[in-house]
Amino acid sequence: MSKAVVFGATGYAGSHIVDELLTAGHEVVAVARNTDKVAPREGLSVVQGSVTDAAVVERVTQGADVIVSALPAATDEITLPSAVQALLSAAARVNARLGVVGGATTLRVSEGGPKVAEVVEFPAEFQGVITAHADALNALEASDDSIDWFYFSPAAEFGPQNPGTRTGTYRVGSTVLLNDENGSSRLSGADYAIAFVDEITSPKHHRAQIHAAY
Repeated sequence: MSKAVVFGATGYAGSHIVDELLTAGHEVVAVARNTDKVAPREGLSVVQGSVTDAAVVERVTQGADVIVSALPAATDEITLPSAVQALLSAAARVNARLGVVGGATTLRVSEGGPKVAEVVEFPAEFQGVITAHADALNALEASDDSIDWFYFSPAAEFGPQNPGTRTGTYRVGSTVLLNDENGSSRLSGADYAIAFVDEITSPKHHRAQIHAAY
């Protein structure tokens, strides 16, 4: 199995991904500013640090097969596009794959149609998040062809407000939002992590945006 380094390991998506990586038998390095939230487990190393610290990034990514960004769109220290740039550099240095927890607003509502961000009227306070995810995806697409990455968009209703349950089922798409028979785009935190880790364990998408929902 691979060695995966997870930045943002204590967040909603990050903590689920760490759990699923361990369940799948991967070696995991969890990087977080506050490590008190990370319970010690077999196969898990915990590092207190930030993606803004170049020395920490260089140290923890040594020997990594996969680097995961489960970072928020913006913090007091850094924005997601800047974090992605730093992790692209790390991935290139150690020849690792980069997986990024993305946003649903970058998806299209139909094949060749407008993006979710262009047709849904979001409150003003969400515009920074929307822009950060769009810019992060642009940074990935503009990166050197030698770097293998995937940007994994969740369902539109994904998040701690809709935690759902673990079912072990999901559908995978690419750049078009997936809806169920009721017209809803949903996915639990646990099932998103299963989909994300399945892509790590058995890579099927390279330098691409992918998406999962029920």
